Amino acid sequence: MAIKFGTDGWRAIMADEFTFGNVEIVAQAIADFARGAGIADRGVVIGYDMRFLSDKFAFRAAEVLTGNGIPVLIPPAALPTPVTAFAITHHQAAGAIMLTASHNPPEYNGIKFIPEYAGPALPEITDRIESRVKELVASAQGPEGNDGQERFDVAPVVKKLRLTEARKQGLVRDIDPMGAYMAQLASVVDMKTVAASGLKIVVDPMWGAGIGYLEKVLDQCGLDYQVIHNYRDVLFGGSLPEPSDAVLKELKAKVVESGAHLGLALDGDADRFGVIDADGTFINANQVLTLLYHHLLTRRGLTGPVARTVATTHMLDRIAAKQGTTVEETPVGFKYIGLSLRDHGTLLGGEESGGLSVRGHMPEKDGVLACILMAEVRAAAGKPLTEVLNDISREYGQLVSQRLDLHTAPEEKGAIMVALQAYSPSKIAGVDVVKRLTIDGVKLQLADGAYALVRASGTEPLFRLYVEANSQEQLKAIQSEVKEALKL
Repeated sequence: MAIKFGTDGWRAIMADEFTFGNVEIVAQAIADFARGAGIADRGVVIGYDMRFLSDKFAFRAAEVLTGNGIPVLIPPAALPTPVTAFAITHHQAAGAIMLTASHNPPEYNGIKFIPEYAGPALPEITDRIESRVKELVASAQGPEGNDGQERFDVAPVVKKLRLTEARKQGLVRDIDPMGAYMAQLASVVDMKTVAASGLKIVVDPMWGAGIGYLEKVLDQCGLDYQVIHNYRDVLFGGSLPEPSDAVLKELKAKVVESGAHLGLALDGDADRFGVIDADGTFINANQVLTLLYHHLLTRRGLTGPVARTVATTHMLDRIAAKQGTTVEETPVGFKYIGLSLRDHGTLLGGEESGGLSVRGHMPEKDGVLACILMAEVRAAAGKPLTEVLNDISREYGQLVSQRLDLHTAPEEKGAIMVALQAYSPSKIAGVDVVKRLTIDGVKLQLADGAYALVRASGTEPLFRLYVEANSQEQLKAIQSEVKEALKL
């Protein structure tokens, strides 16, 4: 068994690696971390999404924490990840355990620890938890059975207390952070502009933990809306709870059919977003970040740097340069964006995979926030988002971007990695390479503002090729040349 935290916690297939026993071990490691940090007495929030058994896994984690004498704060129902993070600061807790596999297929579940600062755990924290997991697993290993398989007995290494008994001991506190979270949203969104807009919206929470949140905001704003997929379905309609262009077909059709101004979607734990314009056009995350940063600077009159990952659009750089602000480029992973939001006065932080947050909010990606901010942008502009994007392109120049997931044979991955480390051409598609970055993969920036980034998956024989260019023709040419050079 290998429990390894990825960019956002540990995820695995239920009944295979993701079992109650393994969740107990991870929860024990988190309990040991909290006690070692001297913050355990502040309590830990327990959050969970709508997936199969998520609530049961969450309660088992709570039994482990209370078995270690750590108080737990438990909501009455599933919570979005950003609301779970908000509850940490609202209740001044030591952190949170969130049971979710986000937008992964329905057979997956996951667990992650959100530290006291209410953002994704940095590697220094997850490394300590992982190290403790390994120690616990090693101490739980028993002799081989008759079938030659190692036996595990977690009883000696995991402390548990039934929640009924924990309640008697005062170690369980019931919380409902929704109202306070709504007040927090109102502090960072121009709700008056949204309320006065008369927008008609279609909401798609994708059978997930975000059910009821966008609806409540729109009710408060008095807007006309309709909702699809607003009930629990652990199979997510036979698809993925991922608000992507390919998956949101029903939302796009409903927006066009109903004459709505916007379609707003959330992923399974509501930390990512999907946005559909009035004509059914999918507005991707790079475009959402472009729209929002431009809006905050030019319409709201705010100022401050923007943080983006190496894989995110450089249109943010063009806007920042013209508006007299700066850009922080980070490795992939919202934990690095969150660090920038926390420590560097960043106005907006985001990533091309669909996560963003803003100054004054939690340093955690929040799909609910993103959707309402897009309603604000649409309301303030008074015209479709595609038209606003065209206006921005006319002012700052056009950029088009695309990510390709390129699978290779497992035995070929090593040779490609060696070739990638040595890959340093002077030109790509006839344009000079002016900068080579290796903070996360290999990124080659061209003299005309285009770039190519190649990153290897840490778990699969897979390489991701991100290209941003000044035209579709240039984008295709760059993709072709990079794939040929690296034999992808």
